[in-house]
Amino acid sequence: MKHAHAIGACFLALASLGFARPENCRDVPAGAPLQALLDAASDGDALCLAPGDHAGPLRVARRVTIAGPREAVIRTSGPGSTISLDGTGAALVGLSVDGSGGRFETLDAAVRIAADEVRVEGIAVRGALFGILANRASRLVIRDNEVQGDPRKALGLRGDAIRLWEVRDSQIEGNHTRDARDLVVWYSPRNRLVGNVVERGRYGVHFMYSHDNVTTDNRMIGNVVGIFAMYSRHLRIERNLLVRATGAAGMGLGAKESGDLMIRDNAIVENTTCIHLDNSPLQPDEWNVFEGNDVRGCDVGVSFQGIAERNRFTGNRFADNDVQVRIEGGGNARAAEWRGNDWGDYAGYDLDQDGVGDLPYEHRSLSGDLATRSPQLGLFRGSPAMWLVEIVGHVVPLFRPTTILVDPEPRVRSTPAGAARAR
Repeated sequence: MKHAHAIGACFLALASLGFARPENCRDVPAGAPLQALLDAASDGDALCLAPGDHAGPLRVARRVTIAGPREAVIRTSGPGSTISLDGTGAALVGLSVDGSGGRFETLDAAVRIAADEVRVEGIAVRGALFGILANRASRLVIRDNEVQGDPRKALGLRGDAIRLWEVRDSQIEGNHTRDARDLVVWYSPRNRLVGNVVERGRYGVHFMYSHDNVTTDNRMIGNVVGIFAMYSRHLRIERNLLVRATGAAGMGLGAKESGDLMIRDNAIVENTTCIHLDNSPLQPDEWNVFEGNDVRGCDVGVSFQGIAERNRFTGNRFADNDVQVRIEGGGNARAAEWRGNDWGDYAGYDLDQDGVGDLPYEHRSLSGDLATRSPQLGLFRGSPAMWLVEIVGHVVPLFRPTTILVDPEPRVRSTPAGAARAR
């Protein structure tokens, strides 16, 4: 009878905490031998952990669900990963994971996934080197988790919040990470990253050799880089907020040797560089399309390194940037296509009131030219000296700078870009 009352009390505690209890779930009190219960479990079993501490490390080798409220904590202070999900269809739901080993070469993580169709949902991770790490797996669901890194450590000495390596056809959705290093997607095709929030890390999302991914409705706040695509193709990056990537390397969105990118309806604001393109696209049959983005409040709106060809900019809003477009190493961006963008510094007019400027937008910047050739002059950005240089470039023909780009149909009195409307 006492045992029955204990089970009933445990169930009431879980219900009061808003815990969604799986069907036919076996209650496990704090301190019970959890690994032994896992070893004895069969495919389809579920274990519901009561609030309190549960000892790790643990290995889940079958299609078993471990669930519990946030107050149920799987804790370890030893080496290695705290929970290894090695069984196809295994699930970890609701609870907290505290701690892991501290070795980078063994990728010690709070949760390590090495099987298909695994679900990690609604958990909280703290005190671990890596947060959620998935290797060579398909059809995963990693949803609504919170990963807290260690802000006391230098960025390079933190582990990644979520790390996908050779992961495909998976859903990474609604996660919130803070003070970790990166959210990594490497060698991982056909995944969807939707509605995640990444704060105060290094890379909000870092794609490398990862094709056909979709990244929508995420918020990247205060990272060194918001989203970066490296050697990746066919990415769709839409309706994201990429904000306050500051410092010398600060970048809202970047691409290196990546092509067939669709960059649409994003708000890319208040970064050192809003958009940086390094030899992208690389292949002659590829294009990158930038459409409906709000690019504003940055030191540099768009920066090109290498080629500018086969980049199409249409219907974007460029406003309040110190330099709208810059070519690293000199040159111009006229090889890119610019049409129908809203330029905050457009000085033309629209007499027929059709929403299109009657004169082309031509971007020239003497101060930008000088800063490109002599980067140390960037220290004077925003100063009266650089303002005077810019005035000279406009009124003295002898110092007239090179035309960097021409938009033949600049938008006038346009509605805000799609991303701005969404926000």
